[in-house]
Amino acid sequence: MKSALALRFAVQFALGCVFALAGGASTQAAAPVTAARDTVAPARPAAAPAPAAGAGGASAQKPQEQPDTVILSDTLHFDDKTKTSVFTGNVVMTRGQMTLRADNLTARQDPQGNQYGTATMSSPDKLVFVREDNPEKFEVIEARGLRAEYNGKTSEIEMIGQAVVTRYVCGKALDKISGQRVRYNQKTDVYEAFSGPRSANRDGRVRSVAQPQAKVDAAIAECQRKSGLAASARKVRPHDKSSRDAPRSRQPIGR
Repeated sequence: MKSALALRFAVQFALGCVFALAGGASTQAAAPVTAARDTVAPARPAAAPAPAAGAGGASAQKPQEQPDTVILSDTLHFDDKTKTSVFTGNVVMTRGQMTLRADNLTARQDPQGNQYGTATMSSPDKLVFVREDNPEKFEVIEARGLRAEYNGKTSEIEMIGQAVVTRYVCGKALDKISGQRVRYNQKTDVYEAFSGPRSANRDGRVRSVAQPQAKVDAAIAECQRKSGLAASARKVRPHDKSSRDAPRSRQPIGR
């Protein structure tokens, strides 16, 4: 009965990036939260760069506008005084190429504009899931853990408890790191993994698997080849109307 009465909220949550694995955190002031039943607002397109005159004729570009963060959940509680939002029940958050799935998500912003987020599951048998797509590099990053935390002040994201981070290239799992905790700093591009009793590995230690660079390059080359073939197939169309309607040159008949 509870599930039948639960409302599905599509929320444009303008606190910037809560768990932006590759997008960086926004420190803009919080905007009002808007919710609509069973509707999802499309992501705001990136702002077009505007040229500006600079020294020596060089042009400057405005930074691209951050994409909207859309969160689906069964319930939402927002405290405007503390700038805290609590999403519960089948939480699905999307922001650009990033997706997060959890049972509960708490997001807040401090007076300085730094954002913080914590995602958890209601059962110890389930893991928080984060996925970041990078189509230009044919790359996908997937992270799992009992809890995920984001610290906007330090620009760090951390998967805690049975933490596993896997890098896929062209659909193949090439790099993997696991432990009790895995931390990533967006500013320095530094990964850290820590051992402990709640590690994803039986012995509690950190485990890291990295494929040779040649194997990574081969996977990327394979995807580039497939992508090129697909693009060529789209361009080459037999019996194309344009070719049929093109004027034909007449050759004189030899005697």
